[in-house]
Amino acid sequence: MEFRIDRSALTDAVAWAARVLPTRSPVPVLGGLLLEADSGRLRISGLDYEASACIEVEAETVRAGRVLVMGRRLLDVCRVLPESPVVCAVEGSRFSVTGGGARFGLSVLPLDDYPALPPLPGVLGAVDSEEFAAAVAHVAVAAGRDDTLPTLTGIRVGLDGDTMTLAATDRYRFAVRTLAWKPATADVSADVVVSARRLTEIARSFGRSGMVDVALDAGSAGFELAGMRTTVRLLDGRLPRHDKLFAMADPTTAVTDRAPLVEAVKRVAVVADGDSPLQLAFSGDSVLLQAGYEDDVASQRLPAVLEGADELTVAFNPSYLMDALASFDAPVVQFGLMGPGQRAMITGRTDEDSTAASDQGAAPRPTHRHLLMSVKPLV
Repeated sequence: MEFRIDRSALTDAVAWAARVLPTRSPVPVLGGLLLEADSGRLRISGLDYEASACIEVEAETVRAGRVLVMGRRLLDVCRVLPESPVVCAVEGSRFSVTGGGARFGLSVLPLDDYPALPPLPGVLGAVDSEEFAAAVAHVAVAAGRDDTLPTLTGIRVGLDGDTMTLAATDRYRFAVRTLAWKPATADVSADVVVSARRLTEIARSFGRSGMVDVALDAGSAGFELAGMRTTVRLLDGRLPRHDKLFAMADPTTAVTDRAPLVEAVKRVAVVADGDSPLQLAFSGDSVLLQAGYEDDVASQRLPAVLEGADELTVAFNPSYLMDALASFDAPVVQFGLMGPGQRAMITGRTDEDSTAASDQGAAPRPTHRHLLMSVKPLV
């Protein structure tokens, strides 16, 4: 086996495939990347028990063949190579990497022990990679971190016709994002849970490259774009439905600019002890943020518009509130408030939303919603 390839192309491909490699594994070959060169193409594959990744790039094939080498070591080598064409070859029991006057020799792993890469499930449709990555980021902040409750560490991927719904919850907050996608058939329907960490990595890795094929079967989800293909095992169980939880009859609404509110939350939360609540006291034309107790206190007042009540005070876990606000891109956020210690719905608003509301009499349903449970304000 021997091939020639540009250093940056090799590094990017190895880094993309190495994302799925386990940090530690009792099976040494799972730390390896499989390199296959043939007919002017280089295919690099990696897998563990939960996910797989395969990428194809152009490479000048001198001798076709395949080799298994330690993936993270190969990535380390690629990152320190000089910027020049790279020649890679199997020489006896070593895999040589040569470029810009530098030369490395890596030991090879036994191919016979390496498991076959799982096939891509049936493709159900395609979604814009940039929109998909943004939507995953919007909801991933609400996913659980407790591995003893594995289902809550996932993101629900719901497919219903031409609408994709992503949702995540850790029981204290619930984020939902809907987006348009292109189903392969009009009657596409699915409801699965994918690891939030894995789905975030996958969505980011595709960047702004075009339309991502979405594939599902009973046990795995797959995604493919421009020579990049990855699969991930589905999580068992189902996330709770958000429909009834999100139904809020006649909430009090408060509207304020997002960026100043984010900065104020960061500033005032400095004196919050641990996760002690951060209080938002809304009045007709402002909101007063307060945190701390006894001698260590902080406050800041911002412009805001309150509708449905003369005044209302609610409080939130400051880190949860910060995560929620940071997940929005809109310049303005709206709070739907049921009262102290009750549900609060955060949505984003843009100039287009305001125009639609005035033209149609009501704004369209927001595509990104984040539900938080408020806590009792400090006395």
